[in-house]
Amino acid sequence: MMLSALVACIGLGSSPFVGAVGLSATGKVIAVVAGELFVGEAKGHLNGSGHFSIHAQANPALTCVGQFTSSAEAGGSGQMHCSDGATGTFRFQRLTIFRGFGGGKTSRGEMSFAYGKTAAEALPYVKLPEGKKLTGSGAMLALVNS
Repeated sequence: MMLSALVACIGLGSSPFVGAVGLSATGKVIAVVAGELFVGEAKGHLNGSGHFSIHAQANPALTCVGQFTSSAEAGGSGQMHCSDGATGTFRFQRLTIFRGFGGGKTSRGEMSFAYGKTAAEALPYVKLPEGKKLTGSGAMLALVNS
């Protein structure tokens, strides 16, 4: 969900209020990084810049933070750094100003994410590990054997 929020915030970059000080939006992100579920939030500003923070659902001490930039025409991109030393880069596509999806590569492995979406809505955009399914909702999401 953090990644979803990240993308939503990135979507603000096409607003006619670009450059306005203090205008931003926060949203939830759902991500799978190297087969592990991460959740969190992203905050985007009207100028297209933003930041996010996610944590591993199974190990909340494992956190990742990052920054991104976005525009309606080009989509968005960013980078992240995790508490275990992992780093990564990603790109995303906005579906609306507050919803989207993306993916990238990290030193831990592949990453996919959706933002501004419920868990059910995120499923087509988030690549789950083989033999796993996403259950729960909100902050209570989990990857379980299918």
